[in-house]
Amino acid sequence: MGERADVVVVGAGLSGLCAARKLRAQGASVIVVEARDRVGGRTRTEQIGQGTFDLGGQWIGPGQKRLHALADELGIETFPTYTKGKKVLEVEGKISTYKRSIPSMSVPNLIQMQGALSYLKRVRKKISPTGPMTAEGAEALDGETLETWRSRFVKSSKISAAMDAAIRAIFGAEARDLSALYFLMYLNAGGGLLSLAEARGGAQQDRFVPGAQSISSALAKELGDALALGLPVRRLTQSGDGVDAVTDAQTIGGRFAIVTAPPMLAGRIEYEPPVSVGRDQVTQRFAMGAAVKVLVTYERAFWREAGFSGEVVSSDGPLSVVYDNTSHDGRQPALVGLVVGSQARQWSAQPLSDRQHRVAGALKRYFGEEAGSFQEYRELDWGAEPWSRGGPVGGGNGMDRLHGRRDSIG
Repeated sequence: MGERADVVVVGAGLSGLCAARKLRAQGASVIVVEARDRVGGRTRTEQIGQGTFDLGGQWIGPGQKRLHALADELGIETFPTYTKGKKVLEVEGKISTYKRSIPSMSVPNLIQMQGALSYLKRVRKKISPTGPMTAEGAEALDGETLETWRSRFVKSSKISAAMDAAIRAIFGAEARDLSALYFLMYLNAGGGLLSLAEARGGAQQDRFVPGAQSISSALAKELGDALALGLPVRRLTQSGDGVDAVTDAQTIGGRFAIVTAPPMLAGRIEYEPPVSVGRDQVTQRFAMGAAVKVLVTYERAFWREAGFSGEVVSSDGPLSVVYDNTSHDGRQPALVGLVVGSQARQWSAQPLSDRQHRVAGALKRYFGEEAGSFQEYRELDWGAEPWSRGGPVGGGNGMDRLHGRRDSIG
């Protein structure tokens, strides 16, 4: 037998590290066990060129008050995403530019877009993020996909295509992969579709000066020796004495255990005694989204010089969204894009040279020939990460199968 503590926390992402911090503040002893050789989960910060960049989650928006408070407490500064200039929209092979939240389009399409957003706002407010199945008509909404539900009030293929690009970036999934109820619940929790999709005033508004992983690194530093890396938990065994977390190298015991791994990965842990059928079914169905993050660096931020913000929304791909990702001090110009949904599922099967060629081709369509001349090209397929298996979020294939079912261990 190895070490023992009051609580064993499985996973050293933000959830696990914050749980450990709160427990220690209340006087409990804690050991955090992490499968990776690093902390941070789906945040990963690296030095690339002359800047510090995130290959995982990186943005923080106005509605994330707890994360803002934590960053302030830890002394981690943020800075705004660059948004000055024209945005680019690519839909069904046609490229246009715009400056406001909603792209320029024909009057009929504009009326339909405004109507769709107003309808989404009205309906999503009826879906509680903490109790979605209590809403009137919840079972019917849960019984059909977002794609089929949306088809009843969005008739324009161009509007559907533009919405799909945002949906892919937010969920890492296609509209046909999501239940309508899950989509509305998520929108209500995040303040609406525009709030989740926008940079200025939205979820992509700010970035962390030292990178998003710096929050987890600061929390890990507080833990000291109470953090064990490189130890995948294979089995959790509960007895009258507490819970034993069994790894390949040692067994770590506690009175209680908290599992903060993504549900799909949590379902791969062997539990003794077995978890309930309901819990097991949840973890089998809680699929992660598909997301590849692509970052390219340049000698100059030429898109800014040409009056572009760097922001792109594309229904055609391979990059569903693009943002200016220049370092906070401006020394390293960069763009970042997301390959998400169905295109991300096939991304890594293509040769690297083909992937780079496709990214270069897309960026040249938006910003001109200079966009194809990278200094560096970096990408990270989160679906291929063994301890993430996707991103940016999970779930979505039916709230009736996913809502609120959890078993405590301990």
